[in-house]
Amino acid sequence: MVAATPAGAEALERLRSWPGEHRVAVGLSGGVDSSLTAALLVEAGWDVEGLTLWLMSGKGACCAEGLVDAAGICEQLEVPHHVVDLRAHFQEQIVDFLVADYGSGLTPLPCSRCNREVKFGPMLAWAKQERDLERIATGHYARVRQASQSDNGRHQLLRGLDGLKDQSYFLYDLPQEVLGRLVFPLGELTKADTRLEAARHGLRTAQKPESQDLCLADHHGSMKAFLDAYLPERPGEIVLVDGTVVGSHDGIEHFTIGQRKGLGVAWSEPLHVVRLDAALNRVVVAPRAQAARSECIVGAVNWVSIGAPLEPMQVEAQVRYRSAPEPALLTPLAATDADAAADRPSRCQLQFRDEQFSITPGQAAVFYAGEVLLGGGLIQRD
Repeated sequence: MVAATPAGAEALERLRSWPGEHRVAVGLSGGVDSSLTAALLVEAGWDVEGLTLWLMSGKGACCAEGLVDAAGICEQLEVPHHVVDLRAHFQEQIVDFLVADYGSGLTPLPCSRCNREVKFGPMLAWAKQERDLERIATGHYARVRQASQSDNGRHQLLRGLDGLKDQSYFLYDLPQEVLGRLVFPLGELTKADTRLEAARHGLRTAQKPESQDLCLADHHGSMKAFLDAYLPERPGEIVLVDGTVVGSHDGIEHFTIGQRKGLGVAWSEPLHVVRLDAALNRVVVAPRAQAARSECIVGAVNWVSIGAPLEPMQVEAQVRYRSAPEPALLTPLAATDADAAADRPSRCQLQFRDEQFSITPGQAAVFYAGEVLLGGGLIQRD
């Protein structure tokens, strides 16, 4: 094998000097990121076993094709491969959850929920129970600073080095006990580094294109097709804030807050979606000047790198995966019964320095201090 790239060599050194036992289950989806994760760990001398979750039947990156590629990678690396059937669990925790939220006028965020409820927790439990493995590794572009290295005795979640690929936003809901058992070998690599390293290892997935959508969208062909398969068509009105009817729609689940394109409305100025009214089955729109908001309530907050604050604090808040972090004042609020039921009894208000156009109930608001992810929760309805 040819010599590692500089970034690859640094990743190998970090893995070789990792404290504790070097035995791990690698979550393999069949993509290049998880494939390289396994390859680097093997090269670094770890005892590696591949673990693939079977989440759906048929077409899709998480399913048939992914299972085949994951098995092929394990064969190439000469490590065991295990497949765990979580299709029923995925249906209950993700599919049913999404359908209920979309039907109620929310725009849910399935990936963070899937990471907590379907992927990391069940993978760790299976690895420990079935293979006596304490750790799992995945191909996420994020980093964990262990409690022994932090200044407050907590495991801290950090952004991935590659700002374009950083996936910490989707990991905000992981608890401390999970963070302490994770290994992210790609956290300090760029995507370009990953491709070069995958080619160096001759991995079959080295040039495999990335999935551009949610696994459910891949599986059904599009997110619209997924929703149409589960929700009956519900035609309704598109209205201005004052109730003036300006168009029609075939289901509020096909719209999201801030959306401007694809409304099918002819108006004197561009209109943005500002509210999804499930009770009246209406999509409410407004000109840009009326579409911005400067604050929101965030519930079921999971505090990651710090404990729950008692006083207001300045943060950088990110309200969509692809949105930039924005300065905001975070003020703790009393938790509700719903927050406690979610096992994350913390709630807060965010007041942004500048008005925002993408504050969407159901999506996550994640709080940062530079590269450190402080915590996050779900944006509530007004």
